[in-house]
Amino acid sequence: MNSRRSWLVWGIALIAYVVSVLQRTTLGVSGVDAAERYSVSASVLSSLAVVQLIVYALLQIPVGVILDRLGPRVMICVGAALMASGQLTLAIAPGIGEAVVGRILVGAGDAFTFISVIRLLTSWFSGRILPQVSQWTGNLGQLGQVLSAVPFSFVLHDLGWSAAFISAASLSVLAAVLVLVLVRDGPARDVPVDRVTTLRDSVAMLGQSLRRTGTQLGFWSHFVTQSSGTMFTLLWGFPVLTVALGYIRGEASAMLSGVVLCGMVAGPIIGILTARFPTRRSSLVLGIVAMMAASWTAVLAWPGAPPLWLVIVLIVTLGIGGPGSLIGFDFARTFNPLRSLGSANGFVNVGGFSASFIMMFLVGVILDGLDRMRIDAGAASDIFGWDSFRIAFLVQYIVMGTGVIFVIRTRRRTRRQLHQDERIAVAPLWVALVRAWRRRSN
Repeated sequence: MNSRRSWLVWGIALIAYVVSVLQRTTLGVSGVDAAERYSVSASVLSSLAVVQLIVYALLQIPVGVILDRLGPRVMICVGAALMASGQLTLAIAPGIGEAVVGRILVGAGDAFTFISVIRLLTSWFSGRILPQVSQWTGNLGQLGQVLSAVPFSFVLHDLGWSAAFISAASLSVLAAVLVLVLVRDGPARDVPVDRVTTLRDSVAMLGQSLRRTGTQLGFWSHFVTQSSGTMFTLLWGFPVLTVALGYIRGEASAMLSGVVLCGMVAGPIIGILTARFPTRRSSLVLGIVAMMAASWTAVLAWPGAPPLWLVIVLIVTLGIGGPGSLIGFDFARTFNPLRSLGSANGFVNVGGFSASFIMMFLVGVILDGLDRMRIDAGAASDIFGWDSFRIAFLVQYIVMGTGVIFVIRTRRRTRRQLHQDERIAVAPLWVALVRAWRRRSN
């Protein structure tokens, strides 16, 4: 544990996750090109991203169950192979039907990767460093989004659609080879101890994980913190920034990369806070959601197009939401045994991505509906206009508001269970702050 070999394994697994994020986010950069290439509407374009996320979300629990049996090394390699196949399919797809198949394969491969990497870390690291390494993994992994926003975008617009997606596929092949050669599931003495041996045991472990209130709290924490940023960076951010707000491609790519950079700065801080104040993790989640809601409200309510400084504030808060979503996995880790952690992480990971594809799809539907109303009234089509996006983005308040209600409800149940099982009483945050202030005063 925590050895030099641990850091080598982490580095290779991180490369695999970076490549996975690259494959996931290529559609966000190529969305406008895809709409022109396949001559499709906003709702059909959103279906490309939505079907990818639906497959990702639906596979999380089955993949988690299989992960507890086969181990992370095999799962990461299979995921990389599926993503390479998906990107190759997209590279040569002549129509929208074949493109959908490609994104399904990408979503399936992506589903294998992150929870397998997180599961791998628990076999190679221990102690207070573990939540911090998890944060570094989640944040540094988002460099894949920078790769899609800058070099992939460059190849796409200089060498063409097929060359860009074939290049992306080759990186998944490289990641699979590196993992196969250099990664093991854990120190040799630990591998057989932590492995679930039968499918029946895996299913039983899954049921136990789902019943734990801490796992449910992780699900809803992931639901509310990740969804808005994923919706923005994975699909609608590039059209908003370039078409609706008029920024050039380079500026839009830099802003999308800024989401990642902000997450990389905020991630270590959030990791330290979760390790130091484990009973206040849900308060941290709610604080992050409040910041994102305030930023979106300011942007959407601004008369006319929002100024650059306000867009940057939104980018910063969305960047904080990314590492904030990893708190959900920290809940899963602390409330589940290692043997069933794959299943628990899979369930948690469903949260943010299910909320994301709901948002993405509804935004596309609303954009199309508003454009039809505009055309029926005799005006010119303006499907990616800022006024349309301002209305479409309001769906976030419904989705995230629902999640906040469940975070509060499951937190109450989790604290009650914690008090019954371990006699640990967690006072409301304001009570704890008053007590701390009084102690400092005395």
